[in-house]
Amino acid sequence: MGKRWRSMLGALIVVFALIAVTAVSLPPTPLAGRSAGPDSSAGSSPEFATQAAAPVLARQPTGPGYVDMIDSTWASETARRTGIPRLPLLAYAGAVVRSREVYPDCGIGWNTLAGIGLVESDHGRHDGSVVGDDFRVRPEIFGVVLDGGETENIADSDGGAIDGITDFDRAVGPMQLIPQTWKSWPSDGNGDGIPDPQNIADSAIAAANHMCRAAGEMETPDGWRTGVAAYNSATTYGQAVATVAQRYADAG
Repeated sequence: MGKRWRSMLGALIVVFALIAVTAVSLPPTPLAGRSAGPDSSAGSSPEFATQAAAPVLARQPTGPGYVDMIDSTWASETARRTGIPRLPLLAYAGAVVRSREVYPDCGIGWNTLAGIGLVESDHGRHDGSVVGDDFRVRPEIFGVVLDGGETENIADSDGGAIDGITDFDRAVGPMQLIPQTWKSWPSDGNGDGIPDPQNIADSAIAAANHMCRAAGEMETPDGWRTGVAAYNSATTYGQAVATVAQRYADAG
């Protein structure tokens, strides 16, 4: 997923400033035998983030998508306070609304999804990509080929339909979902009727459901760690997400 995990660790100071962090280069599932960089819990990095309060809903939805259910004033003010771009924030908030329909006991917060979105793709801005008004990233975002070099070896599972290659799999989109994960949760967050992993409103829902299914609930430290480990099991990854997710919760 983008640049190597070690390069992301070197940029953690930028996380604290709520600016861009390079995306990691590993698949977002806990696969045995992969290299995930240093896996030590030493130091003062947090391993859990408090889940932010539910986003404020609009009195009347402004469109057919889950993103259209979020109060515009809340979105603008929270974006200002946290530094999260407004469109990705709407995607994360809409995903929380949807996940609570599917997993009402999960309690995942928009700040956890935002933490993952930052670490994975800088909220869809990795390598110059831009989130459009339709919530789709352009150019499309693809992770490294998972060919067993410095990553887990994942044989092709989608015939290239999702990730564009037919020999191995690679993670796709702003939330860096591998094809197997996306096929489990094809979602539509912006109401256009087209589930698309390159659409941050769609992929944020898939990410939330993936973690909620793994964790059951995410409002306790153990549950939160289980959910995030379903994305990437490295302790350092969880610490990076926890650090920025907690700062988002505190700011928002």
